[in-house]
Amino acid sequence: MENKKFQFKTNINCGGCVASIKPHLDSAEGICEWGVDTAGKDKILTINSKGITEEQILDIIKKTGFKAEPIA
Repeated sequence: MENKKFQFKTNINCGGCVASIKPHLDSAEGICEWGVDTAGKDKILTINSKGITEEQILDIIKKTGFKAEPIA
């Protein structure tokens, strides 16, 4: 599988939010690296992945109680 970079507009807006989603993203198979720009107005979550789909990432985010919208 090829490496892919996904970006999502989210409502992950502070360190506490990042801390609550961190174990879920860290343990997800196929996510190599991730980060959230909590300072920007769109709260962009960037994920570098290998072998995970956009739908699977969205599912993880929604299960943790956050909203995410893919950026085309």
